[in-house]
Amino acid sequence: MVTRVVLDATPLLGPRTGVGRYVEHLVRELAAMPSLEVVATAFTLRGAGALPAAVPPAVRVRHRPAPARALQAAWERLDLPPVEWLAGRADVVHGTNFLLPPLRRAVGVLTVHDLSYLRYPDTVAAASLRYRTLVPRGLRRAAVVLTPSHAVAAEVRDEYGLGDRVVATPLGVDPDWFTATPFGPQELAARGLPGRYLLFVGNVEPRKGLPSLLAALRELHAADRDTPPLVLAGPPGWGPALETAALPPGAVLQAGYLETPDLRRLVAGAALLAFPSRYEGFGLPPLEAFAAGVPVVATDIPVIREVTGSLATLVPVGDVPALAGALADALVKPVDADALRAHARGFSWAATARATHAAYAQVYSG
Repeated sequence: MVTRVVLDATPLLGPRTGVGRYVEHLVRELAAMPSLEVVATAFTLRGAGALPAAVPPAVRVRHRPAPARALQAAWERLDLPPVEWLAGRADVVHGTNFLLPPLRRAVGVLTVHDLSYLRYPDTVAAASLRYRTLVPRGLRRAAVVLTPSHAVAAEVRDEYGLGDRVVATPLGVDPDWFTATPFGPQELAARGLPGRYLLFVGNVEPRKGLPSLLAALRELHAADRDTPPLVLAGPPGWGPALETAALPPGAVLQAGYLETPDLRRLVAGAALLAFPSRYEGFGLPPLEAFAAGVPVVATDIPVIREVTGSLATLVPVGDVPALAGALADALVKPVDADALRAHARGFSWAATARATHAAYAQVYSG
């Protein structure tokens, strides 16, 4: 018997950040499973015309245009409109990004990526604060709740008292990361980048800890004028402007948002990846850096310990001297790239999809 799964593919519209990449790989892997019929929908009007090109050919698209804000406003207060009105018949509806709309007959599955909207409300965009209302409503509709890590699963259980309804489905690494090759000197020069650099990958936003990283970079430059520059790769994000005035000219370079093939090459050529986040739901960049054989210096938070094992250099959140020292040590320490790659091979998108499919089967028997 084939299970018809309607999946929220809204995160595939626009630049692919962490959630978008999760949905991209999940849709691809689920679509290859003969026991599932995957239908993609989007809870937005803007950009929804691009959805058919964003999913594999085997995935059907069912979408009734409606403004995202209007839908969310309705779902905050009412159990209307049901998702079946937007996307047609469904056995299982998977809300992939914090939001599970009202259901008519389908079984609901909800992915909650983190609790930043509760734990660190000062670090999220205003639109995400609506999750304080929308997530609990979605949790009441969901037969099972998925999280990208065991650390977030524990947080969700503690916060909402859901017990064994919460299942961790850890994220994966695309195999192409293991064979990524760095940009050559001419390619780097064309992008305004040097041959040796430190790298940060992610949105520029408050919870990413960039002020601490820049302060640590100032300490490095004060001790060693030959410290490589820091390259920031990712969307512009939001929040206060980064303070770089006290750094030497060229100490911080902007690579901007890169499509995944170029991002892989940028990561593969980095001396190290710095990941100073105050809070995360998973932490794909450190794992992808490992797959490319690149060492990681990160903050010591539960999810990063879970994802990186004992292979990253971890420092307390906000401890600038410790971060500066860890970066300096990592720049001269030999790298065991084979060990990093071996660890990263323990995470695959196929495993993410299998765990997700098992969750569907747990709550829907046909």
